[in-house]
Amino acid sequence: MTADVTLSGVSHNFGDFRALTGIDLQIAAGEYVTLLGPSGCGKTTLLSILGGFLEPTSGAVHIGGRDMTRVAPAKRPTTTMFQDYALFPHMSLHDNVAFGLRMAGMGKAQRHAVADEKLAMVGLGTSGHKRPHEVSGGQRQRVALARALAVEPDVLLLDEPLGALDLKLRRAMQDELKAIQRQVGTTFVHVTHDQEEAMAIADCIVVMNAGRIEDAGPPARVYRRPATLFTADFMGEMNHLPAKVDGSGATTALGTVPADGIRPGAATVCIRPEALSTGAGTLDLGPATLRDAAFFGTHIRAHLTPEAAPGLTLVAHLPPGASAEPGTRLQLSAEPDAILVYPEDSP
Repeated sequence: MTADVTLSGVSHNFGDFRALTGIDLQIAAGEYVTLLGPSGCGKTTLLSILGGFLEPTSGAVHIGGRDMTRVAPAKRPTTTMFQDYALFPHMSLHDNVAFGLRMAGMGKAQRHAVADEKLAMVGLGTSGHKRPHEVSGGQRQRVALARALAVEPDVLLLDEPLGALDLKLRRAMQDELKAIQRQVGTTFVHVTHDQEEAMAIADCIVVMNAGRIEDAGPPARVYRRPATLFTADFMGEMNHLPAKVDGSGATTALGTVPADGIRPGAATVCIRPEALSTGAGTLDLGPATLRDAAFFGTHIRAHLTPEAAPGLTLVAHLPPGASAEPGTRLQLSAEPDAILVYPEDSP
């Protein structure tokens, strides 16, 4: 089962506090969408409105073409999977998965067959007799997912489901979540504050800030060509260079870079650390001195002081085998398509 989701002008107030403002969002049936943003941006409030746990102050929610704005959670074609998993400690994993089906009146034999199928799908086909305290956190997460999918929702809502897992397990579960979503075809809406997680699993990332949508699109586009300065900064580390845009481009302390389509005036030039190269490149940014560096396995994260702007510090990701001795003089360059320019009043 799957369905599309449409949010039209959704706003929500908690007393005098405006948590959401004019949210318009289209989610295609079978799409995996992540709601991404800092704490307090409104992503969990939006998920609660989708699940029916909150009623919007204004606006409408349609799921599969039906108006669900004021429909109770139990009557919506949605299921919510929470971070704490909310498994029943006195029940076996099998009975936890079958619980929602029992409440829906499904016969014993049929619900047991469904529970067996879903546990097998999440790799726990031989563990149904165990209780939650007898399995790991990652396995409890899989049980919660199996239980949520057992009732065949049109839309599965996930509220930071991987937040309690360690890094290695979280990455493994990201792969499994995406694989399972592709297998079942259900629309997934997943709240996270982890940019890497969002890029790893999503078909579409929705970046939120202060109750509004800043940007929405495929992970590669949102990361490489973010719509706003906030999105550019939130989607990873970014170097900022003050600039002035005129007919020749955006002029910075390190030279002039292309600024097609940007109106004249004050601006900010952004370059990601991995886009800075040492040696010859299309855009010469001049020499810089390496101040300090740290080894991260896949790269060396270095702080550099450009000779043309001694008061400026740049962060660059150097190859893991590069020399990282403080005082090393490097020639910096970048490719034009890796440089972003935002006017001064960009959000």
